[in-house]
Amino acid sequence: MAATIGDVARAAGVSRSTVSYALSGKRMISEETRARIQAAIDELGFTPNAGARALATSQTNVLGLYLQFQEDEFAPAMLQYVLPVSTTAREDGFDLLMVTDTDLVEAVRRTTSSRMVDGVVLLDVTYDDVRLDPLREAPQPAVLIGYARDSTGFDSYDLDFGEAARLAVDHLAGLGHTELVLVTPPRHVYDRGGSYAWRFRDAAIERAARYGIRIAPHYGDSRQPGIDAALDAAFAASPTATGLIVHNDATVAALPSYLNTRGVRAPEDLSVIGVYSREFGQSFSLPYTAVETSPDRLGELAVRQLVKRIADPEAAGAPMVRLIEPSLVDRDSTRAVPSE
Repeated sequence: MAATIGDVARAAGVSRSTVSYALSGKRMISEETRARIQAAIDELGFTPNAGARALATSQTNVLGLYLQFQEDEFAPAMLQYVLPVSTTAREDGFDLLMVTDTDLVEAVRRTTSSRMVDGVVLLDVTYDDVRLDPLREAPQPAVLIGYARDSTGFDSYDLDFGEAARLAVDHLAGLGHTELVLVTPPRHVYDRGGSYAWRFRDAAIERAARYGIRIAPHYGDSRQPGIDAALDAAFAASPTATGLIVHNDATVAALPSYLNTRGVRAPEDLSVIGVYSREFGQSFSLPYTAVETSPDRLGELAVRQLVKRIADPEAAGAPMVRLIEPSLVDRDSTRAVPSE
């Protein structure tokens, strides 16, 4: 049978009320008594009742994770952000409530007004995200993993996708490439306001222009056979391109099979740079030089800041926008353009 608060009290040699006070933090308990109570909790495997704890502390120890799984998106791309958020929340003593309601505004209002959560993590952030206004009205703090036009009032974390694009172009320019193909996220990402897509694309175009490099951006797809068809169209439009930059998770996951089927070798026939995380690359056995997207770091930083803001808003400081500096991991899938 599960241990009770009475079992903890007997094992620690204190009253039930003392255990309750130690758990809720409502009264000062000596460190020696607190240590005995904690030892009894650990020995008995006691788990405080979440409902009782919420009543005692006005907290649920639950974070809301708000996201959408779109049918036309590549699910593994989203999931790589969910795991670090979940893991960090658990390490900090919080459970996670995943909110995927398609009525975005109502989902925010329902879960925050009922105090189901102590704080909110917002994923799949769009440039003009409709969830931000109801979150500003909510009593709980929120953190964004992504970049919005106006994130006033919220901590916001994202990769510096402009710098990521510049790293990729700089690398290929240094190897003498003068014509590149860029495969971007699908058109629907732009239409929905995914700012990471145009931040990368526009920075890549601007950087290539500085070098006098021709770069041809093409929308990729998130499903087969559209992925292969989009690649075919991109290469048909730029038959003399010597370098490929892929900023599309579904496309880069399918790229080894695509190139193998067409007898194209990287880097002998084509220099390839992807934009993905180390874990994503391992999951799909990707051999390409890549700009690291750091979902683990983003998730951890965002949750830790949110937990800090829940515990002590003043110590958390003013809300901030932080763009994580990217790094390029060289896996030998690029080479210098052979001299003629």
